[in-house]
Amino acid sequence: MSRPAGTPKLLPSLGILLVAGGLFFLGWFSYLWFKPVPAPYSYQLVDEGGVSKFTNLPLQAWPDLKISKYELRVQSVEKPLAIAYRAAKANGSSILLNWEGLVSEPIGFMAGELSELATIGTDITQHVPKEGLILAWWDISRQLHLLSERETLFTSHLGQPLITPSYWKDRIPVIAEYERQFWGDQGSGEETRKFQQFVDALSSEPTKGTAMLRELAGSREAYIVVHPTDLYKVGLLRPERMEIAFKDFPLTGNVHGLANQVKAWMKEYDYDTYTLQSLSEKVVRAYFLNQKKNGKLLLAQMLPLMNSTPIDFEALQLVHKHGGYWVYKIPATQNPS
Repeated sequence: MSRPAGTPKLLPSLGILLVAGGLFFLGWFSYLWFKPVPAPYSYQLVDEGGVSKFTNLPLQAWPDLKISKYELRVQSVEKPLAIAYRAAKANGSSILLNWEGLVSEPIGFMAGELSELATIGTDITQHVPKEGLILAWWDISRQLHLLSERETLFTSHLGQPLITPSYWKDRIPVIAEYERQFWGDQGSGEETRKFQQFVDALSSEPTKGTAMLRELAGSREAYIVVHPTDLYKVGLLRPERMEIAFKDFPLTGNVHGLANQVKAWMKEYDYDTYTLQSLSEKVVRAYFLNQKKNGKLLLAQMLPLMNSTPIDFEALQLVHKHGGYWVYKIPATQNPS
């Protein structure tokens, strides 16, 4: 039986197409496999200008600042997840000055009220000698240096811990790189080492932790600034030392009712103490610790917990408190005569 004309030419052509198609899909698969996955969000500039343009920010005492407002955006979500305010001075240096999270799960940063921070910055300018050294979490350090012009131990955007929702955990390397590119300098190896010692100090028992802070400060008079958000950040970096959880509760005007809700949640999840942070006029955040498991750690002793107060803390000298910020002093080392 004879084959239809043209069949011998059709089969080889079809084979070539199949091979070419296979190579194309193989190449496309390889491209998708090796192509860097983008960060799940982006910072989008929405406004910038002088302090007078941002009347919602309590920065009138720093009129030379230039402010840039960014929204943290996810392509598939209509509203921003957070708002970031970046401040720059005339010399070109810029820092994250304020962060407003707009979703319940922390993303990017955890911060206190900017109005409280501005007051602390003013108070440090007035009462801390120019030769004094400020020790605080790296982001608070940068903010206080900007607002008080006092020297801080940490000056770089160290980016630790990287705070992401659980559903982004598989993209942490990409997020870390995006954050590094957006915020800039990540600091030297020596600064990172000192910051790790700072975290170790806060998560150690009080006597040992105080000695570690004294070592970081050297012989200088130093001031330690802490905030309840530091508890959560230490818990992320040292989970084996500090078991920490948090939950937001609505403010209804019933103080006793709020206390009962917080204590009931604490008991249900087997924590034994807590401290509170005001988020707004309508919401308060409770941070829960497990001291029976971790013991009494330095940072926990420096903040007001249930049934305890920093006023009774003797390892460091409490010198100031405003809002959620607590300031302790390490006196300068006396030179032998």
